[in-house]
Amino acid sequence: MKKFVILVLFAFLITSCDKKSKVEKAIEEMPLEMKLYRFEQAFYEAKPSELQSVKAKFPDFFPEGTPDEVWIARMQDPIWRELYFEVKKRYGNFNEKQAEIEEVFKRIKYHFPTVQTPAIYTAIGEMDYNNKVIYANDKLIIALELFLGKEHRFYSDFPTYITQNFEERQLMPEVAASFAIGVVPVPTDETLLNLMIYHGKELYLKDALLSDDYTDAEKIGYTPEQIAWSQENEAYIWTYFIENQLLYSSNSKLPNQFINLAPFSKFYLEIDNESPGRIGRWIGWQIVRSFMENNEKVSLQDLIKMDAKELFEQSKYKPKKNE
Repeated sequence: MKKFVILVLFAFLITSCDKKSKVEKAIEEMPLEMKLYRFEQAFYEAKPSELQSVKAKFPDFFPEGTPDEVWIARMQDPIWRELYFEVKKRYGNFNEKQAEIEEVFKRIKYHFPTVQTPAIYTAIGEMDYNNKVIYANDKLIIALELFLGKEHRFYSDFPTYITQNFEERQLMPEVAASFAIGVVPVPTDETLLNLMIYHGKELYLKDALLSDDYTDAEKIGYTPEQIAWSQENEAYIWTYFIENQLLYSSNSKLPNQFINLAPFSKFYLEIDNESPGRIGRWIGWQIVRSFMENNEKVSLQDLIKMDAKELFEQSKYKPKKNE
């Protein structure tokens, strides 16, 4: 009997690996090339007399009503120029990153064939960490000033829980997230469960769109220690949500406690300072993963449309307490 079980498991693994290799081969052979435009180089390498030429080439980067004097002042400002040279030092050659972005979009095109492939625009913005990468149909805009490394001196005014994701390795997860945000429907009824499943779908898309060398920590923007804490305490977190009847609650305090960017999650218990922020997103991710493990024939397109309650009920999610 034991040998039979081993043989069945072995056959299952071979079938799963073969299926995955076919998908990966199809993705690898997919023809896709993205154009790259370096706005920050064009802007900061230009002379004030060449501003009109830059504006003509990149009209979307110059809001109407802003006087040319503002742009010329930025061109010549020592702080902005220093930031540009720091970006240039790190990302002067963007070929490798362009190839990685193209691999992400090959996976996107495999799962979502009708999606438009954008051109890549690199830029330097206002340190808006909520919009590190923006995907807008024909454009993928990357704010390179937010990927210089968490210890960079330009980030000294930001708290650690934010700067920990200002790393080069976060660029591809942010590219995947920028796509996911555009295709996963935002819940109209903001119960905790709906919000968890919404972000869980976004994170599951990262599972599908990023190469296997990206860790769970990198996908969600946790440290390895925060992932370990989440895994060790998953069952206790779930019990807390159930016992306090939070899943179907629309209490306006819950997003700040468990969903939104924060230094830690707020159970109002001694464990708070040990917990990572956004733990509700992590739990939602595990629910979606459980659902997909039990419903292998569901496509990504069908997954993102699914009702959160229905998905949860079919997920068979039930974390086990560590011994």
